[in-house]
Amino acid sequence: MSHTSMDPTKMGIGRSVAVLTSGGDAQGMNAAVRATVRVGLYTGAKVYFVHEGYQGLVDGGDNIKLATWESVSMMLQLGGTVIGSARCMDFRAREGRMKAALNLVKLGITNLCVIGGDGSLTGANQFRTEWSTLLVDLVKAGKISDDEAKTSSHLNIVGMVGSIDNDFCGTDMTIGTDSALHRIIEVVDVIAVTHGFCCLFGTCHQRTFILEVMGRHCGYLALVTALACGADWVFIPEMPPDEGWEGHLCRRLADQRARGCRLNVIIVAEGAMGRDGKPIGSEDIKKLVEKNLGFDTRTTVLGHVQRGGTPSAFDRILGSRMGVEAVMALLEATPETPACVVSLSGNQAVRLPLMECVQVTKDVTTAMAENRWEDAIKLRGKSFENNWNTYKMLAHINPPDTKSNINVAIVNVGAPCAGMNAAVRSAVRIGIIQGHNMLAVHDGFEGLAHGNIVPITWTGVSGWTGKGGSELGTKRVLPSKYIEEISLTIAKFNIHSLVIIGGFEAFMGGLELVTAREKYEELCIPMVVIPATVSNNVPGSDFSIGADTALNTITSTCDRIKQSAAGTKRRVFIIETMGGYCGYLATMAGLAAGADAAYIYEDKFGIRDLEMNVEHLVQKMKTDVKRGLILRNEKCNANYTTDFIFALYSEEGKGVFDCRKNILGHMQQGGTPTPFDRNFGTKMGSKAVLWLTEKLKEMYRHGRIFANTPDSACVLGMRKRALTFQPLAELNEQTDFEHRIPKTSWWLKLRPIMKILAKYNISLDTSEHAHMEHVIKKRVSMPAPLIKKHKEEVEEEEE
Repeated sequence: MSHTSMDPTKMGIGRSVAVLTSGGDAQGMNAAVRATVRVGLYTGAKVYFVHEGYQGLVDGGDNIKLATWESVSMMLQLGGTVIGSARCMDFRAREGRMKAALNLVKLGITNLCVIGGDGSLTGANQFRTEWSTLLVDLVKAGKISDDEAKTSSHLNIVGMVGSIDNDFCGTDMTIGTDSALHRIIEVVDVIAVTHGFCCLFGTCHQRTFILEVMGRHCGYLALVTALACGADWVFIPEMPPDEGWEGHLCRRLADQRARGCRLNVIIVAEGAMGRDGKPIGSEDIKKLVEKNLGFDTRTTVLGHVQRGGTPSAFDRILGSRMGVEAVMALLEATPETPACVVSLSGNQAVRLPLMECVQVTKDVTTAMAENRWEDAIKLRGKSFENNWNTYKMLAHINPPDTKSNINVAIVNVGAPCAGMNAAVRSAVRIGIIQGHNMLAVHDGFEGLAHGNIVPITWTGVSGWTGKGGSELGTKRVLPSKYIEEISLTIAKFNIHSLVIIGGFEAFMGGLELVTAREKYEELCIPMVVIPATVSNNVPGSDFSIGADTALNTITSTCDRIKQSAAGTKRRVFIIETMGGYCGYLATMAGLAAGADAAYIYEDKFGIRDLEMNVEHLVQKMKTDVKRGLILRNEKCNANYTTDFIFALYSEEGKGVFDCRKNILGHMQQGGTPTPFDRNFGTKMGSKAVLWLTEKLKEMYRHGRIFANTPDSACVLGMRKRALTFQPLAELNEQTDFEHRIPKTSWWLKLRPIMKILAKYNISLDTSEHAHMEHVIKKRVSMPAPLIKKHKEEVEEEEE
């Protein structure tokens, strides 16, 4: 349904919204609270904090307080939840829920936003279901009048899932999961780097590390950690190891040692168990390894450190987007609308019926209890299933006996970025598993022209997932000046297919090679471009490897810069980000760091806009807020430079605030990759080589490979909810070659959110908001009663 005629600034007039956080806290909850409050106020609604979760709802009084714009300032970077969370037994009893209803009715609150796990959201749905009977009982008891009951006749509920375990079905990522992965990977890196540093000097032991992470009922954290660090083994509740796993594990560890690997890593979810239902703990595994192999073994149980720390950029943006969506879902709801959760699928915000999600989450538990392990994996969702399948493939360390006699070359092109090495590692190992000979091209297309090519082995890419930059070496040189030499090299090394990993130069280089196919038959081989650049400007993909790492670097730097002004007078910081002409980093960092403005090339601005922004900050500094943040993309405007904007703000802010400027520069390209970039790079590398393998079979004719169709040279990219292959030639029309950016970008639709959260009175296009979907449609293996129930619901809708 469309809401284009609805004025979003008047949607909430005369209505009240309350927001609470419940259950275990998760990083990013504060971003969701902040967005809920500010968007609620933007719509004209009254917004209330409910402190201490459901307990505060039951106790009432000072636990339910009116929220203001300033009351949610400077909370984006804080972990946990500033409004408190508590496990509440009182709310489980009807008497407690009656007290909660009374408190809401007295304040005129009929819209409730709940941020928590499946238990918290199930409780919210029960509260909504029995709301009318609670009001009847309150009227009978003389605690509310008939008029009050009539005014508050219906309660709207919207949920946001805050859980570090990512254990709620229907959403790709729950608030807090990415930040928890950051904490875990920090520990893994410390273990790996310390061990590697010692090895350089020949002083370290050969050692096995066992890391136990959270996940009592869900193995997501363990699984993604295993993918992100290249673990030797992972134990998750959804898929217990086969009978005789003890021998298999010991053989794998011994085999790795025989290959020269001095460090073994095993990841264990706290809820891991065997096929017999008995728990498998880190100490059990340690005893097994020490007894059977005699390896020096250490265990680390991370515990609540995974819940702590500042939220990642992803969790801040996720919480902010979900908060906006939650308010819109509440204000658009009717008495017939089922309680929903706002969720993420790919990069798309979706609304899903709350109880459908809860039911599928329960179905996972049922499947596990009934030993239907494959069903449990599928019910977790496509993202979980893809992670599991990728891990299973990469876990094989014995190459097939029969070789394919196919040579696959891998080249890095353009500027280096974090996550490139993870993609190379994955591509190499999947290629070896397929029986191919893998070739590493050093120094980009120039290296390809000069024959700077060596075979690369399984152990040759060990430990690459956590390394930043490009181990293969990379250059910005395009192939056009070396086309003849490249074709001769391809013939000399008998290269049958090419994996090109890089940014816009990789895309351009791929196009040039495809164009040259007409003249050089040697170039008629399958090719795939994997986008890897901090700028996120490659056509054909919503995300590029490396962009998440750069985004986190910018966000954490903004946090530190803002913190540097704590306790001083009012100050505005102007920060320049990378990205070329692409404003992705500036926009997303603006959302994650709470910027007042982000100047980018794609969103044209002039002197009137600058004047409005300065005036906006002058007014802001008259409140309790003492800091401002302005981001500027490096090529947003040739005349309105960073120095110009700094001078303008300094002059116009005289007597109200002073200014500082920072140019972040190449620090945005450095550092170790984030969990997202490691995982994304691993999946992209894997999928690229599997696709090439199929293409090679299709293109094999009369004893040779000949590929000259458009679909034999593609960009592998994330498009909305799926990884897709798009022919390079087709992406020509979608590209602005002068400015090296796609003609359309999905993230531009998020810019109004950033402006609204910065208190700009602009229009929000409500027609773009998500519509209600059904989680069941995305599941392939459903218990019969649930399928029947879903079919009945769909038939009712159609009628």
